[in-house]
Amino acid sequence: MGLSCSGKVGMLFLIIINIIFMLLGLGLLIPGILVQVNVDIVNDKVMPLLNQLSLGGLTFGNAANGLSVTLIILGAFILLVAALGAFGACCKNRCMLVVYAIIVAVFWIAQIVIVILWFVMRGKLESEAKAQLLSQLQNNYKHDDLTSHELSTAWNYLSIELKCCGVDAVTSATNDYDGSVWQAGTPTAQIPKACCGATVSDYTTYSNAACTDTVTSGYYATGCYQAVYDKVMTYSNWFIGVGITLLVIEICAIIAACLICKQAGEKDMMV
Repeated sequence: MGLSCSGKVGMLFLIIINIIFMLLGLGLLIPGILVQVNVDIVNDKVMPLLNQLSLGGLTFGNAANGLSVTLIILGAFILLVAALGAFGACCKNRCMLVVYAIIVAVFWIAQIVIVILWFVMRGKLESEAKAQLLSQLQNNYKHDDLTSHELSTAWNYLSIELKCCGVDAVTSATNDYDGSVWQAGTPTAQIPKACCGATVSDYTTYSNAACTDTVTSGYYATGCYQAVYDKVMTYSNWFIGVGITLLVIEICAIIAACLICKQAGEKDMMV
């Protein structure tokens, strides 16, 4: 199947585009793997807390695990589609290019829908997550240790790993823990040791009255909601950059594939 000069340029352009596609696929695949192995938030100790938070029937624990898997699958899918487009362009295979153009067009529309839904629902997601976190802290935080109670342990591990305290930032002895079941037992401490620099290895022996009892110094000033949000957002700029680049390149890929298919069709008719 012969191509005109513009068709050959389009073929070369499509091959280059799909090489970029492959790199962007890796750009989703690699962070997905990193999220999967990053145990700061998604680990066995913190998971019981995440499984108590839900939206629309989906728990945050399942969503956290599912997100990394989704990114890995999405990255692999993009790599396969890019290979299809590059192979179709190199072989000047009209059928493969048509399938490629359809897949990319559907994928482009799906991305636009997801972006719109995210901006529409983002405020609700954030406010609902924060409200549920506060409710879980006040209703289910019962012990300042790492063994007695699963959800209390989850909160303490979260504070240790992310160096945070409470849901909102702690600024004094009056804080989110005041309404907790733990405080109803009138302990000496106003905030847990996890908020004051205690580690897993020294938790039972750790002591810092200026932090735990009077909350005057040594406590983590960041709330755990903000800490989790910041942790998630460390990946956001990368994903936004990859997403915007994908949208632009997908349009170019569709145009190039259609141009090659058009010329291929005209050549076939002439034959």
